[in-house]
Amino acid sequence: MRVGNIYCVGRNYRLHALELGNEVPSSPMIFTKPTHALRQMNGQEIVIPKDRGEVHHELELVLKIGEGYSSGMTLEQAVDAFTLGLDLTLRDVQSQLKQKGHPWLAAKGFKGAATIGEWLPFKSAEEIEQGEFKLLRNDELAQIGQPKDMIFSCNELIRFIDEQYGLGAGDLIYTGTPAGVAALHPSDQLQCYWNGELLGSCTIK
Repeated sequence: MRVGNIYCVGRNYRLHALELGNEVPSSPMIFTKPTHALRQMNGQEIVIPKDRGEVHHELELVLKIGEGYSSGMTLEQAVDAFTLGLDLTLRDVQSQLKQKGHPWLAAKGFKGAATIGEWLPFKSAEEIEQGEFKLLRNDELAQIGQPKDMIFSCNELIRFIDEQYGLGAGDLIYTGTPAGVAALHPSDQLQCYWNGELLGSCTIK
């Protein structure tokens, strides 16, 4: 699969924004990750930095823009697949960057910072909004979210990102994480579920 840009949405679930002491945004907060951050979640190990403070898990719904994309398309026309992914974050580094007013790349763009599970065909916005995703950590529930609770819907994100930055075939959109983020530890076993179906798993190293 050819991957273009990796767009990520910050603070798109109200409770997550509040749990980190952040203001709830009035328009989508977009940042990017390099394609070198991308890793598959197919049961293998994901290596995280060990010398830069805590690394937090952030489970997210991920959209993939289809090959025939052009501006103005509906969500169903624009997106051909979806999955779950982890927006891994160096939280201590991010806190320092926020205090200095610096970009988040050092906290969000390290190798392995963007994981993706198995792709499913995108059928409709209604199907997505009625869905539920979960992260199990060592067989215990760590995060649970429903896309209907997003501050900015998938439709709104597509329009905003296209207008501000442009969208093209193979672009990925990490749509934001619900509450429950926490620091990872070596040997943690992670499993990501969409409506009870396992889409990805990995071990933290």
